[in-house]
Amino acid sequence: MMEKVQRFGSAMLAPVLLFAFAGLAVGIGVIATTENIFGSLAQKGTLWHQVWTVWLSGAWTIFNQMELLFVLGLPIALAKTANARAVLEAAMVYLTFNYFTAKMLDFWGQSGSGFFQLNYATEISLDNSDSYGTGLKIIAGIKTIDTGIFGAIIISAIVVWVHNRWFDKKLPDFLGIFQGTQYVYGVCFFLMMPVAFAFALLWPYAQHGIASMQGFFISSGAIGVWVYTFLERILIPTGLHHFIYSPFMFGNAVTPNGIAKDWPAHLSEFGQSDKPLRELFPGGGFALHGNSKVFAPLGIAAAFYTTAKPEKRKEVLALLIPVCLTAILIGITEPLEFTFLFVAPPLFVAHAILAATMAAIMFSFGLVGNMGGGLLDFVFQNWIPLWQNHWPTYLMQIGVGLCFTVIYFLLFHFMILKLNLKTPGREDDGAAAKLYSKAEYKAAKAAEKKGGASAEDGDTDLYAPRAAGFLELLGGADNITTVNNCATRLRVSVADESLVDTSDAAFKDAGALGIVRKGKAFQVIVGMDVPQVRERFETMVNTKA
Repeated sequence: MMEKVQRFGSAMLAPVLLFAFAGLAVGIGVIATTENIFGSLAQKGTLWHQVWTVWLSGAWTIFNQMELLFVLGLPIALAKTANARAVLEAAMVYLTFNYFTAKMLDFWGQSGSGFFQLNYATEISLDNSDSYGTGLKIIAGIKTIDTGIFGAIIISAIVVWVHNRWFDKKLPDFLGIFQGTQYVYGVCFFLMMPVAFAFALLWPYAQHGIASMQGFFISSGAIGVWVYTFLERILIPTGLHHFIYSPFMFGNAVTPNGIAKDWPAHLSEFGQSDKPLRELFPGGGFALHGNSKVFAPLGIAAAFYTTAKPEKRKEVLALLIPVCLTAILIGITEPLEFTFLFVAPPLFVAHAILAATMAAIMFSFGLVGNMGGGLLDFVFQNWIPLWQNHWPTYLMQIGVGLCFTVIYFLLFHFMILKLNLKTPGREDDGAAAKLYSKAEYKAAKAAEKKGGASAEDGDTDLYAPRAAGFLELLGGADNITTVNNCATRLRVSVADESLVDTSDAAFKDAGALGIVRKGKAFQVIVGMDVPQVRERFETMVNTKA
């Protein structure tokens, strides 16, 4: 069961990653159209304003079509076969669901027979700017019930379940035209009628509950921020952290449309106001978890470097520089965290506690915003557009953050030496850095036999040797049942766990940062190039002899 939950959580990563660029694009557009920054150049009617308004119309795409994004993104990771067809099925079924729901509300809502709670006659604009509180929303041109990303995820999950169960079903020859995608869509068509009815009947009660939950979380203050941030960090090894931040960032746990959308939508308004940020956007306290991504890495890296063996410090520095830059700039911390997560778990617990404490303190001093990512989020979605009226708050943030950088260094340095933790550069084996291991060389040869990269390719393809090495260590192609990935991990399920190599060192020799074992489910910690490794890995599995 846990394996399925983890797969589902990691599947949400594909759509979530698009928000990083989309948020940056919106932030730049908002800055360019802010008169406080660009003066008369940014006034309405100018060519400058028109050009950047066109820019913003495209930049908002991801946020305005959030439901479709999750509907289309989940099948990519969750469908066991024919992923592209699963995406097509999910898109059409989701639209069908919304058409069903719309017509049911039209006939039997408060404007019709009155059976359902919602009033379908309520007028809302195409951009949904006036839809909050109505229970309705325009999705892909359809005025329907507002289920947010929760409804989208549920419908997509139903489609994936039907797809995995019946996509390959063989029908009699005279019905052959209805096989595959047609069969999946047909089954889902009939399923969507009762599903749409259930949503129209029950979802308004969920909407009322969510509204109450918003008030609860916002009133929880710094304690709520601490608990949220701690859980978001401490659950990273399990992959379940997606379920913590998604309802806040992309759902309506604390804001009507999620922090990721509602914060940039009000940037211009907040930039012109001199009211405290916490008063303007109280729900933004639940998007401060990015502060640990920006301020912690330097302290952690300094502790690793200073406690490493002298002869290994250059090697450690080469390892830490890219992962620190990745964490600080774009907020992807897993490559850094996985350098010590499995070899020194006490440090990770301390990291989660410090991250939560930092966010809670900053919130107590008035900081809110959209800071779930890295420094680029800070600059373009917070500091530049709001600096003029809110610079004291941001100076406080930087000051508190740098203090925690020092605290991270001191605490990690102390714990590493006191507990004799085997952090990078403190290994007992004394192994020297090398470009390729013997295991990788053997793996590349194995890849040739299994239809993977050739020997010639192995000279230029840096991903195939690792993929082949992992495949061999996981028991070979015949032992693989499912393949998935998140931001940095290759997630694999096997038929027989006894065939998997028991040596963690072997996986590291093959190019992994670490390995997580849980029954038949394995997580190979690869790094930021895991999509490329997964592609080669799947090719080798699918071309097995």
